[in-house]
Amino acid sequence: MPADWLSEYLRGQLQRQGAESLARQLYRLLRELIREGKLAGGASLPASRALAAELALGRNTILNAYEQLGAEGYLESRHGSGTYVATLFDARSAPPPRVEQHPGLSQRGQRVAAGCTLPIGLNGAFAPGAPELKRFPHAQWQRCLQAHVLHPQPENLHYRHDGGLPALKQVLSQYLYLARSVRCRPEQIIITQGAQQGLELLARLLSDPGDVAWVEDPGYNGAQAAWRAADMTIEPIPVDAQGMAPEPRHHAIPPRLIYITPSHQYPTGVVMSLARRLELLQLAKQHDSWIIEDDYDSEFRYTTHPIASLQGLADSERVIYLGTFSKVMFPALGLGYLVLPEALVDPFRRVQARLYREGNYQVQAALADFIEQGHFARHIKHMRELYRLRQQLLCGTLRHALGDALPLSAGEAGLHLVAQLPDGFDEWELSQAAALQRLWLRPMLKHFIGPADRCGLVLGYAGVEENDIRAAALKLAALLEARWK
Repeated sequence: MPADWLSEYLRGQLQRQGAESLARQLYRLLRELIREGKLAGGASLPASRALAAELALGRNTILNAYEQLGAEGYLESRHGSGTYVATLFDARSAPPPRVEQHPGLSQRGQRVAAGCTLPIGLNGAFAPGAPELKRFPHAQWQRCLQAHVLHPQPENLHYRHDGGLPALKQVLSQYLYLARSVRCRPEQIIITQGAQQGLELLARLLSDPGDVAWVEDPGYNGAQAAWRAADMTIEPIPVDAQGMAPEPRHHAIPPRLIYITPSHQYPTGVVMSLARRLELLQLAKQHDSWIIEDDYDSEFRYTTHPIASLQGLADSERVIYLGTFSKVMFPALGLGYLVLPEALVDPFRRVQARLYREGNYQVQAALADFIEQGHFARHIKHMRELYRLRQQLLCGTLRHALGDALPLSAGEAGLHLVAQLPDGFDEWELSQAAALQRLWLRPMLKHFIGPADRCGLVLGYAGVEENDIRAAALKLAALLEARWK
């Protein structure tokens, strides 16, 4: 299909006032053309700037559609040449046309599904948020787990509605007080099936459709998805060197929820200042807002002791603390927790038991033993030293290869660094080219809701072995140098 025909077809099919985003429509239309064989394997697609001009769309709209199609294997980027339909799609063997993408979904279901885009490259260089798994103390964990699998307590095999195993909540409350200055009784903790379920519970129980949620911009896509699924109105708040920075215009409609990552902002890595924390606490008290403090990786701090939690400062009990074991244990464990004000504990416990059916009590019992026996604290200590080494190796390799041309974030904590790119740099094209070499680059642009005010890459290093970090960093440096010439 010639490029001008393709533009004409797309111009006629796009619904400018439809509920489905233009990027999603473009993705769907191009995918259908490829699957039906109308865009054959090896066919060249228009450059993103040219197609954006032809369709009177923003270039980011085109790039978002191209990136998703590339991630799913429909498109491939060729260095210095452009974007092409993947060669596995041959017109002679094109699959039959696919039916409606989401048949039968409600309008809300369509919105939720459209907002739940999934990342590619969940592990390896440079997937952010992926911990080291090979050096996890598997033997100690298996002993704790087998003790409860081979000789289970009958009550742990039955229906329960305790909001989590009391023994786990007991040791967790002690750990949170000592490590994070979180003040709570064990009964204030609700064990969830991961942090994402905690976010969904918060959205269901603390908001009504149309309520405003303040979110950091750039920020965590999982939280944005939870608020959108609850039909909340998302208000992106810019992030500066002190964390979330509300402006006077943002106060026109008070927020119901304020979602922050104050100890290590995701993805920029900045730490929220004490002054900014106190301002948010006062705002929450004044407007009966709830602050959601997501403390996703604060255990891994390399230059100072971990920053005390915002929850520990709160006298108004307007802060809910959200944590996860995915980073400090392993993602497949699927356990997280909420620390709730006293007044919210009972409704959250009942709703969780009814809607989600509590489970994994044997695993929770094993985790309680793992923490009580000291394995948990020792593992965190060992990983902190390992991640510090890997971060230094990544920084050193990139600086040796590129000098000061690629500024990196301070790296005071966490499992990732941010590499700053020049304004206007094509992050999406770089990430597509890197994927062909099995480098998983997360563009900073992916985390913005409003207009992006910076370009960069989120580079995860924690789950990458030392030899692989060096090799991957050199590949990344070569990709960047080729684009800077």
